[in-house]
Amino acid sequence: MSFEVPSPYVWDDSFRVAYDNLDSEHQALFKCIAKCAENRADAAALADLVKVTVDHFADEERMMAKTNFSGLPEHNKIHSEFVAKIKSLSAPLDDATVAFAKQWLVNHIKGIDFKYKGNL
Repeated sequence: MSFEVPSPYVWDDSFRVAYDNLDSEHQALFKCIAKCAENRADAAALADLVKVTVDHFADEERMMAKTNFSGLPEHNKIHSEFVAKIKSLSAPLDDATVAFAKQWLVNHIKGIDFKYKGNL
């Protein structure tokens, strides 16, 4: 499934998962990806994206574990694959990589994260 990537690339209420901390973290992820897109040669921006992503995934998975959310194993696998992908990147980022990251986050929130709305 593929959802429309917003332009400009910013978080809006259509991405709300109804948990303030996770919504804030999703907003930060949008900002990190946008910064990487604008500054493709900036290794620090890429490192920040990795850190923010890893921290967010840990928070999200902790919340899922606390409520015994049934989708946690699948969610964890998806998170691990994305982290491995972005950790393997190096600046400068090419167009395809930026497009992938933008689309991945949009699809992940709307197609995967929305499954836990109201369940954590």
